[in-house]
Amino acid sequence: MDKQKFRSQCIHQLKAMNPAQKYYADKVVSNALYRLIKQSQAKVVMLYIPLKIEINIINLLYRLRKEGLTLLVPFMEGKSFRLVKYRLPLSVKNFGIKEPNISNTYYKQIDLAIVPIIGTDRTFRRVGFGKGYYDRFFENHKTKIETVVFVGRKSCITSTVITDHYDVEGDFYITPKRIYQKKKLSNKRI
Repeated sequence: MDKQKFRSQCIHQLKAMNPAQKYYADKVVSNALYRLIKQSQAKVVMLYIPLKIEINIINLLYRLRKEGLTLLVPFMEGKSFRLVKYRLPLSVKNFGIKEPNISNTYYKQIDLAIVPIIGTDRTFRRVGFGKGYYDRFFENHKTKIETVVFVGRKSCITSTVITDHYDVEGDFYITPKRIYQKKKLSNKRI
């Protein structure tokens, strides 16, 4: 199987989920993320503003913002993005992506990066939507990121190596049923 076919199969599974399944997945993964953020004592967290197919973490964003954490989200620029502080209001940009109004780029250390994925392979590298935005960003900034956490509504993993060396590599993969950890390549039930 190649990456394109794998991506297509995973997206098909995600689109087949009913609203109740999506709501449940979003709630379980958001709660697991919150516990991980608190356990790691992260102060600076890179998140994302979700598309309809991705884990909806909006309530988590609000909660972490109230608690005073520094929250960073992508601000699209060309074929990549830069990180800016999460703040309201949000504007709708290309591909229906919401982002804060333009502000200064954040260049300091990031404790935890939360990255939405479509799926992964046994190398624990990201299969996303195929545009390469995260790959280009991480290529230039991975030394400033301590831990990378993948999130997805479905556990979509292939034992075949389909990713490339430049695809983003994760440390954890949180799904509604399991938390996978790269170091042990084991998994733990939520």
